[in-house]
Amino acid sequence: MREDQMISLEEARALVCSRVQPLPVESVGLLDAVGRVAVQDMKSDIDVSPFAHSAMDGFAVHAADLEASSEAAPVQLRVVGDIGAGDVFGGAIGAGECIRIMTGAELPADADAVVKYEIVEVVEGDGKRGSVVSFSAPAKVGSNIRQAGEEARAGQVVVQAGEVIGCAGAGFLASCGVLEVPVHARPTVGIIATGSELVPPSEVPGPGHIRESNSYAMAACARAAGAVPTILPLVADTYEGLRAAVEQAADSFDFVITTGGAANGDYDFIKRVVADAGELLMTQVNMRPGKAQTFGFVHGTPVFGLPGNPAAAYCGFEMIIRPALRTMQGFTHLDHPQVQARLTQDVKKKDPRMILLRAVLTVGADGSYEVAPASNQSSGSFGVIQKTNCLAVMPAGLESKSAGDEVACILLDIPEEVAL
Repeated sequence: MREDQMISLEEARALVCSRVQPLPVESVGLLDAVGRVAVQDMKSDIDVSPFAHSAMDGFAVHAADLEASSEAAPVQLRVVGDIGAGDVFGGAIGAGECIRIMTGAELPADADAVVKYEIVEVVEGDGKRGSVVSFSAPAKVGSNIRQAGEEARAGQVVVQAGEVIGCAGAGFLASCGVLEVPVHARPTVGIIATGSELVPPSEVPGPGHIRESNSYAMAACARAAGAVPTILPLVADTYEGLRAAVEQAADSFDFVITTGGAANGDYDFIKRVVADAGELLMTQVNMRPGKAQTFGFVHGTPVFGLPGNPAAAYCGFEMIIRPALRTMQGFTHLDHPQVQARLTQDVKKKDPRMILLRAVLTVGADGSYEVAPASNQSSGSFGVIQKTNCLAVMPAGLESKSAGDEVACILLDIPEEVAL
């Protein structure tokens, strides 16, 4: 494949992801592991829970003592002990006796059921030790009890290699005695915005200048993908300046992203820089926005040159760079979830490229998905993307779509692991 050949989005994503590898393994604390991929199986060091305990406040009983109980003929038992969470009852429960027990407290050895407090009538006393309580229904053996080892057994694998650690997973691992998790390092990403017309966002632009915003959006996208971004100084439209910046970044980061200068204009230099300083692999993708996409290696580091138009840069990142950054972290689910939705309006197609329409996905009156493309599809705006929630796909070719036709919608705010 020639580097100047226009390739499909699928080919571009496959090319980039095939040329990057998972980063070295590091061991991190539980909180830092959330959202990351476990590299090896994690095992519990104990049974979880280590003992049978009550699932609610109530009374620990022998279920056999309540077999004959009913509304018409309730059974009365004497309360012979109280067990709070963290306490242990060392005695025995005799015939006609029960134990007041709190949620989480260890179940007495000879009790086999717990009856919740709200359905027990206190006949004498206050419901604690020395009281008499009345039961008007039988209890099933094992009711309201969480058994020892219910979640995990000692030595059992509780998180498998390749599994993404969630917030609840952090708590589960903590209960299993796992406080550190081996994961792939997060890729560091150097982000370079190019353009002689650009000024920092902190400045009010003068004649002929605009505020630079791409680097902030790309840094936010990189962080959302699990990477560690660094916004580097602006680079003017010169070959020498861009080459120096890219080579320096390639020596300092795991991945380099530039924005601007990716097309064929007099001041577009990223393709030439990558070709001269390293290996150029790709320059054009059959998509709109975002045809001009440069990919290659400089000093052994992947370098991706995005277009300067905000929507083009955003779509290029989400569709190609994000899967690559996830590959470097050991993720195996790389594609954003998709659903089919009915168009709410006609969409005429005059460009044969695959088109990604910024759009709003909603649920119609009949419960099916509907999608409304934004009226402004300019590639020069981040504002439209902020107010939409999906990309509606118009496939390659010149086929237009009518209101009511179904199209694929790429959901950018739902994790890749979610199957819809």
